Amino acid sequence: MNERSSWRVGALAEASGLTVRTLHHWDEIGLLKPSGRTSAGHREYDEADLVRLYQVLTLRGLGLGLESISTCLDAGVDPVRLVDEHLAGVERAIAEAGALRDRLAHVQAELAAQRRPGVDALLGVLGAMRATAPVEVLRRHLDEDQLTALREGAAAVGPAAHYLLQVEWPELYRRAEALRTAGAAPDDTRVLRLVRRMDELSALFNGGDRPLSGAVRQAWRADPAALSGHPEAPADQWRTLADFLDAARATLTPKEPRP
Repeated sequence: MNERSSWRVGALAEASGLTVRTLHHWDEIGLLKPSGRTSAGHREYDEADLVRLYQVLTLRGLGLGLESISTCLDAGVDPVRLVDEHLAGVERAIAEAGALRDRLAHVQAELAAQRRPGVDALLGVLGAMRATAPVEVLRRHLDEDQLTALREGAAAVGPAAHYLLQVEWPELYRRAEALRTAGAAPDDTRVLRLVRRMDELSALFNGGDRPLSGAVRQAWRADPAALSGHPEAPADQWRTLADFLDAARATLTPKEPRP
């Protein structure tokens, strides 16, 4: 049993399968900063850093980008849910690999017997190679066609949809509200950066469909507290924020995407 209480960057890289260069980069961008330094100035990671590294790697395995991971971890993720989803992903991969193995073993047996595998057998192999994870979002606010489009987008994203929609997205709104209340203008570069990321997430789920994107924004106006992750916040406050974000979008140049 490993009783170490701290790890130098090389040892952590070897244990995690990452490169030292990657860990250095994650330190530089603030994603995974070591809790300490040796007397010689070398990075030194403790148990809490290992926990964060696990969270980073698990969220990355779900398909989140580094910026999304950083936002989600700053907002806070449910560790039980994260481990559950990691375990479910591993079990799903094992089941899918087992199904694929069985299909391939059948094809192999057919070929070994100098028989041509049937179409059904080949289709079975193709089916075993496919995996989807549909997700439903914003059920109360969109019509069935819009919901179907969002489900298809979420299914393509997979388990990462939960963290993008329910962790990162509300956190982006909270950060925008903090800037608004601090007196930032709609064309403040910090505000525009948040708006661009919101619109990137929107396009990820709606495929760049502007009417659908507008319907989702209307859902925020209709029920902002429920969607924001801050159910105690006054509705008027979030509607004021929506107006602020729309004003920020209006300052974007035509070359910049506005789904």
